[in-house]
Amino acid sequence: MTLLDIFPSLRSGGMLPRLDPSVWPRETHYDADGRITVGGVALADIADQYGTPTYILDETEVRSRCQAYRRQFPDAEVLYAGKALLTRAVAEWVTEEGLSLDVCSAGELAVALSSWVNPQRIMLHGNGKPFAELETAINCGIGRVVIDSLTEITLLSALASTPQRVLLRVCPDVDVHGHPAVRTGVADQKFGFTIGSHALSEAVERIVRQPNLEFAGLHCHIGSQIYDTFPYGEAIRRMIGEMARIRDDYGVTLGTLDIGGGHAVAYRPGDAEMNLAELADIIEDSLDAACARYAFPRPTIAMEPGRAIVARAGITLYRVLSIKHVEGGHTFVTVDGGMSDNPRVTLYGARYEAVVANRHPTGPHMTANIAGRYCEAGDILATDVRLPADLRPGEVLAMPCTGAYHHSLSSSYNGVGRPPIIAVRDGSTRELVRRETIEDLMRRDIGH
Repeated sequence: MTLLDIFPSLRSGGMLPRLDPSVWPRETHYDADGRITVGGVALADIADQYGTPTYILDETEVRSRCQAYRRQFPDAEVLYAGKALLTRAVAEWVTEEGLSLDVCSAGELAVALSSWVNPQRIMLHGNGKPFAELETAINCGIGRVVIDSLTEITLLSALASTPQRVLLRVCPDVDVHGHPAVRTGVADQKFGFTIGSHALSEAVERIVRQPNLEFAGLHCHIGSQIYDTFPYGEAIRRMIGEMARIRDDYGVTLGTLDIGGGHAVAYRPGDAEMNLAELADIIEDSLDAACARYAFPRPTIAMEPGRAIVARAGITLYRVLSIKHVEGGHTFVTVDGGMSDNPRVTLYGARYEAVVANRHPTGPHMTANIAGRYCEAGDILATDVRLPADLRPGEVLAMPCTGAYHHSLSSSYNGVGRPPIIAVRDGSTRELVRRETIEDLMRRDIGH
């Protein structure tokens, strides 16, 4: 006799284990049938209604993450980094929760404006802004533009008919030792002007000379997936030193210091993530020390979390297509998505977990790799995942912490349309972005 025979409730939802809140939305539970629910909705039901692959986004989780930033940083301006995930609904949620918005293209700006976001609460940045993009930003009355090159100074001064607030992006030369693709604080990379360089001095001098540019502050971004607070403190100390130098040399006292984002989230249980309370402490201590050292008035701090707002709110659903056991090798579970809807594994070596969503397994498990459907040997979504040994084609797998940089980076590789985004809240679902169809793809092909 087994425990299941003695305690039948184990087969239902009575004593099922809690899903790790470090990677799943807080409102994630098992229902009485052993199915995973998010926001009061069974994921298997969403898969049946909307198909797979499908992105799920928990609205309550997004809002609660915004609220956490406002609580921890009450005196800072928090701008949501739209590149992580930007839809009209997301723009509405974050601005309703008191955040401003950071965009890096005319397309992202259009999404924000179509959600009635106040242009003054929007900031545009990026290292390559076309003339038309700058013109659009100026014409809509955007709040700030982050200058990344000498060319942009010339273009903005010609476009602006009234003083346009600008920040200057500075590379503080702080190395967070992360993946090379996301180390944005080191000196030899494409963003900004290296601290202490002749180019930086020239950029400052040009901005100061332009009557139509209001020099509001400095901007920096040191990297992504950072869980150690020390680099932020070091960046603040160096940036305040540079702001003091600008004051002494040019008579301009800058009032804003934007320290970027890059706050780490846990993609799998046990992963390190940013502790916001510790970050708040290091920011305060570093500001106090640097401002005292340089006799510089305390600037307003701005920050740009993106991933940390939406990553944990997202889940991707897949259906199992096949299970293949390679003799002497791995077991491959092939699903109906892959590198087209989640390129982060291929781009950055990101690691994910996945679980069966339509039932709670009670029997033996196997170790498997989750393979995508695309014609690339490297199309692997997750490795060494524990799945039920009796897994069958047609079952639903849920991959947590996929809210950031999945929809944003998705493609139509192999002619497969991008997944929809389905919002969940209080037991109901709402389609935010519909599935991309073959008709959508064909509509753009006008080569006949």
